[in-house]
Amino acid sequence: MENAIPELDNIRSQLKSLERRRKKPKMLVVDDEPDNLDLLYRTFRREFQVLKADSGVSALEILSEEGEVAVIISDQRMPEMKGTEFLSKTVPQFPNTVRIILTGFTDIEDLVEAINSGQVYKYITKPWDPHELKQVVQRAAETYELLKQRTEELRRAEAQTNLLMTIVGVVQESDSLEGCLEPIAKAFGENFSADICILQLMEGGSLAAGEGIYTVEGTAENWLAEDPLTLEAIASDTVQISVNVAKDDNLSEVPHYQNSGIQAHLAIPVLFRNEKIALLSLQWKQPCTLREDQLQMLHLSVQQVAIALTCTRYHP
Repeated sequence: MENAIPELDNIRSQLKSLERRRKKPKMLVVDDEPDNLDLLYRTFRREFQVLKADSGVSALEILSEEGEVAVIISDQRMPEMKGTEFLSKTVPQFPNTVRIILTGFTDIEDLVEAINSGQVYKYITKPWDPHELKQVVQRAAETYELLKQRTEELRRAEAQTNLLMTIVGVVQESDSLEGCLEPIAKAFGENFSADICILQLMEGGSLAAGEGIYTVEGTAENWLAEDPLTLEAIASDTVQISVNVAKDDNLSEVPHYQNSGIQAHLAIPVLFRNEKIALLSLQWKQPCTLREDQLQMLHLSVQQVAIALTCTRYHP
């Protein structure tokens, strides 16, 4: 089934055109002295989106609202809560965040314990050298990106494994071809964060009776038989995608897109040895931002679906 998604270049170019501009990473600076807080802000505002807090308590509130940040720089000696105590409270929820302590005194025990436990990446003594601090923060930001990348890679690998296991499990447990469709559609929909996923059987090169529909909320209408994108996917035996329907001259005026609110659509023919087995439709209510690894995952998973449905059809 090598030609199920023979070339991904036609959709890679569309996806690249929708990649967002890289945002500045977030940094949180915490110090009870206003002058130091302002100095840290001015030092890093060009490279980072800098958030400021004058205490550990205030910093925790900011994190609860803003979410994960790449780097935290915290003073050690602050009222109510020491810097190391504050940083230790951020570890469970934000394990990838890189933490730096500023200290103007010798507090070896607290610093050694924090560093050894992985709560603090590095400490900087006051008054700090701006060049040295910038270098440390740059390395910290790079470390954060590596940690984040590895975490994401593990998550993707787990998601791919779970999807493939779901496909195999559904086929083994189902006693009919039609019974496989909805669970598989649900697995794809959840895995690729689609608002709607439809897996519809095909016979004689055309869409046929038998469908599985997954939707995040409410119900979904199946208009694939009238959809230009789907028909092109079936005719060409290749994946077809519109990453932003509103800017797609071929689809923007099509009534079912306007009525359903679908803003991105990916139609994938499920083929086994050049035989059209089914059609997989992933639909989103916002422009599509699939990554390269997700496309590869789709390719592999659709191959498994083709094999699974073929086995179920001929060996129920």
